[in-house]
Amino acid sequence: MNFLRRLREPRLAVLRFAFAAIAACGVALAGCAGVPGGESQAQAPKNIIIMFADGAAPTQWDFGRYSSKVLRQQPFATTDRVFREGTVGLLVTGSNDAYVTDSAAAASAMSTGLKVANGVVAIAPDGRSMPTVMEAAKARGKRIGLVTTAMVYDATPAAFSIHAMSRNDSQALVDQYLALEPDVLMGGGADYFLPEGVSHGKRKGGRDIIAAFRARGYEVVGNTAQLRSAAGPKLLGLFADEFMDFEIDRDPAKEPTTAEMAAAALKVLSQGSPNGFVLLVENENTDTAGHSNDAASLMRALWAFDDAVKVALEFQRSSPDTLVIVTGDHETGGFSPTEVPKDLTSVSSANGIYKGNAQLRMLDRISTSFIAASKKMSKNPSGVLLDELLATHFRGFTLDPDLRELILKQPPYGRNYMYGVQNALGRMVARQTGFNWGTWGHTSEPVLVGAMGPGAELFRGYQDNTEFGKHLHRLITGR
Repeated sequence: MNFLRRLREPRLAVLRFAFAAIAACGVALAGCAGVPGGESQAQAPKNIIIMFADGAAPTQWDFGRYSSKVLRQQPFATTDRVFREGTVGLLVTGSNDAYVTDSAAAASAMSTGLKVANGVVAIAPDGRSMPTVMEAAKARGKRIGLVTTAMVYDATPAAFSIHAMSRNDSQALVDQYLALEPDVLMGGGADYFLPEGVSHGKRKGGRDIIAAFRARGYEVVGNTAQLRSAAGPKLLGLFADEFMDFEIDRDPAKEPTTAEMAAAALKVLSQGSPNGFVLLVENENTDTAGHSNDAASLMRALWAFDDAVKVALEFQRSSPDTLVIVTGDHETGGFSPTEVPKDLTSVSSANGIYKGNAQLRMLDRISTSFIAASKKMSKNPSGVLLDELLATHFRGFTLDPDLRELILKQPPYGRNYMYGVQNALGRMVARQTGFNWGTWGHTSEPVLVGAMGPGAELFRGYQDNTEFGKHLHRLITGR
C-alpha cells in the first residue's frame, strides 16, 4: 500500500500543478478579455452589425431557407451560416404591460435592457429616458448608423437610438435624430423631414429638416443611383415619403434594396472609425407582410433581408473584429405552413394538400403585394376590377365566393383578421397552398437570435429580450 501510495503522490502532484497552471492561464486570459462579467468573459468587438427582420421568428426563417433553396437555388445565409455556425439563442418578447408586445416595446427592451409599455420608445415606466444602444455607442466614440425599409422614425430604429412617450410622435422623433446626428440614416419617411406645402411634407412649423442635415455636412440622397455614388462621411438617405415598397412592388431605380443600403452604410461607417461602429439594418417588410397575411411578399422580403446578411458577413470576413447579430423583435401573423384539404368534401388524408415545390411556385407567380392590391381595390371596389386584378397578379388562384364578398363589401369579419382585402387574399392563398395565418397581429412566440464574432457567446440560450440589450451595452461600454 505504501509503495502504491508513493506512486500515486507524484502523479497527484503533477495533476495539481497542471490544474493550477490551467486555472492561472484562465485568469490571465480573463484579464485580457475586453468585457468584465463574472464567471463568463466575452471579447469586446470593435464593430457591431445588428441585422433585424421585424416580425420574423423560427417559422419565417425556415420558410426563407426552404423557399430560397427551391426557387432561387441559393443558400440562405441566416440559417445556413449564422444559425448553423454561430451562437444561437431564443428571446422572450413580452413587454412591461402585455404578454404580446409591439415593436416599440420590443425594440426598447433590446436597446436599453429594460421593459417598457407597448407604444413607448426607450422611456422607462418611471419616466426616465434610458440610454439606448446608439447613444451608448456614440458616447464611446463609435460611429453609428440606422437603416430600415420603414420610415426612419418608425418604432425599431427610433427605440435603438432616441426616446418618446409615443411611437407616433413622428415630428419629435425626427427632431431628435437631428440632435443625435447618426453618421448614417436611411429608409423611408421623408414626409416628416419636410414642412407642409413642400412635396408631401407633414411637418408643422415650416422647418426643412433635410436642409438642416445638409447644413451639418450630410450627403443627402433620394434614389438608388444617388446612393451608389455617395462618398461623404455622413449620409442621409430618404427613398420614400412613408414606408419603402415591398420587394415585389419595388422600382429599383427609385428605391435601393436592403443589401444596397447595408453596403452603402458599411462603406460610410468604416471610413475613419478608429473606435469602430454600431449599425442597425432592419427590414420592416417581413412584419408588414405578416400583418397582411401575404406569404408571397414575406418570401421575397426574407430573401432581400438575407442578401443584406450576406453583405454583413462579407464585411466581417475582412474585419473579423466585427460581431454580426441576426434577430427579430416578435412574430407577426401566426404564420403556419400546414396541411389543408383541397376542398370541404372530405377530411381524409387523400384530400389534403401537403406543402411542397408546387405550392411555392404558386406563390412565386404572385406579382403584387396585398397592400398594393388593396389600394387598387379601395379606389373602385368593383367586381370587374377584382377580376382584372386576379387575372393579372394571381395566376392560377381561384377566389371562393365568401372571400369575394368580403373583398367587395369589406365588412369586419373576425377579430383576428382586421385588414379586409389583404386578409381575404391571404385566406385565398392559404386555402390553395397551405401557407396559413392565425392572425393579423403579433404573437407571443419567442424569436431566434444568431450571432457570429467576438462576444457572440453572450446570446446563447433562452433569455428575456432585455438581456439582449444588456449584452449590447456590456460589449459597447465594458460594463
